[in-house]
Amino acid sequence: MSGSVQLPQPGLGTFRLQDDIVIASVKSALELGYRHIDTAAMYDNEAAVGRAIRESGVPREEIFVTTKIWFDRLSDDDAITALQESLTKLDMDYVDLALIHWPSPDNEVPMAEYLGALDKAREQGLCRAFGVSNFTIAQIDEALGLPCGKRIATNQVEVHPLLANTKLVQHCQSKGIQVTGYMPLAVGKVMDEPVLQKIAAAHKATAAQVALAWVASKNIVVIPSSTKAAHQKANLEALRITLSADEIAQIDQLDRGERVANPPFSPKWDQ
Repeated sequence: MSGSVQLPQPGLGTFRLQDDIVIASVKSALELGYRHIDTAAMYDNEAAVGRAIRESGVPREEIFVTTKIWFDRLSDDDAITALQESLTKLDMDYVDLALIHWPSPDNEVPMAEYLGALDKAREQGLCRAFGVSNFTIAQIDEALGLPCGKRIATNQVEVHPLLANTKLVQHCQSKGIQVTGYMPLAVGKVMDEPVLQKIAAAHKATAAQVALAWVASKNIVVIPSSTKAAHQKANLEALRITLSADEIAQIDQLDRGERVANPPFSPKWDQ
């Protein structure tokens, strides 16, 4: 991979989780064996995530922590300041991975400026690696053309059976960039898919577990969000499911380009 770090599989997503709920979720996940926690400045839960990690008893160096910088903080100095603010909230000296949460809308801040800033943050020891999120094929290619481009560790994008994002995933992987898949359960919509339910029955699993196994079969790091220990355990067990080529092909057919995360400032998505 382009970056210098290996992202643990799976990660725990913390979007929409706040206060005591996120603290309990992170502690439970770490107790079960998760070693990858994903947060962001925009989630407004970094302080709680940091507290949960400190109270978990798991040494900091054993946990892979990702945070993200929002698109209103992308200008050179401000991006580094934003990351420093995140570190203060997390009560950490560094994060393992710092991501650009969304590309700058309408390219208001040049990519060279904000990715260069993250590379500087890496040199300063504020993050072990940096990457991007919600980047299109064209944006990945632009990023790879920059001096710091070869150090991009991941592109974190929405991936689930209803939105396979195949062209983008394969493009990133062909360039040596690890893909991280967020919302791998399409906020629960995958549970209602008869194809997934049928395959799940054959594996004595759930539709959610089959969806996660399918995403992981594409060599994508999954970061499902869950507040219940039983669900977190099931998500870990999902990665032990081996789907047949025929089952994967059946699930591939569910792709209908159904996006959950599609805010007005989104880039022009690849079809």
